[in-house]
Amino acid sequence: MAIHDLLVRLRRDYAALNPQVERIDALLAEAGEHVVHDHIALRTWGDPRCDIDVLARPFVRAGYRAAGAYRFAEKRLVARHFAHDDPDLPLVFVSELVLDPFSPGLQDMVRSLLAQVPEATFAAPDLCARGRPWQVAHADVEALRRESEYAAWLAAFGWRANHFTVAVHALARLGDLAALDEFLKARGLRLNGAGGEIKGSPAQGLEQSSTVADVVDVEFTDGTFAVPACYYEFARRWPGPDGRQFRGFIEGSADKIFESTDRRLVS
Repeated sequence: MAIHDLLVRLRRDYAALNPQVERIDALLAEAGEHVVHDHIALRTWGDPRCDIDVLARPFVRAGYRAAGAYRFAEKRLVARHFAHDDPDLPLVFVSELVLDPFSPGLQDMVRSLLAQVPEATFAAPDLCARGRPWQVAHADVEALRRESEYAAWLAAFGWRANHFTVAVHALARLGDLAALDEFLKARGLRLNGAGGEIKGSPAQGLEQSSTVADVVDVEFTDGTFAVPACYYEFARRWPGPDGRQFRGFIEGSADKIFESTDRRLVS
């Protein structure tokens, strides 16, 4: 699968789960802006069949290279981001849940989910866009949530984009993140205020904000439940001391994004 086709597929699926995406893009277009994506974020389990390397495989084959590594000890996550020489291609941020520190119950649940996945699926070049290939009960998702919001989201939604991020620095008129946030709030969009509406700072090279996730109906084996799905993120990058734009991620900021988004997993 060509990388552009994969990115289009990921965005189409993401926008279907997150109706506010099309609305925000339309509002920005009406304001004379052209949306460019800074990065996309993918999630997976810390299992060798579907770990970061596996999910990143189609991107690496398309010329992406590993460009940064991160560890979130409290959330028991590790992550890497991948970059391409083509400036029109977004960065790809892939995180995975480190399973060993969790309870036997959580580990057993993850094994039972992955046991439902055919071996051929793990080898599929589009694994990162396959969605949820297992059946799971909402009650089991709730049990996972008590240990890990990340695990609960992944169990509920599977392999797909957790979020896309608008490159605010690429906007012509709303290139200031605070101004963009006010623009969106004035039009009825709700932004995530946990830990502060804007995470990061110009001194750190990166500022980020995000919407509150849209709530969607998800089918589980024990019924259909309304579950917050994905959010839309906005990133403003700043130049570093060498004058070049910062192209990495702030570990503390990313950790806050995980926390503040995930706590709304189950309504």
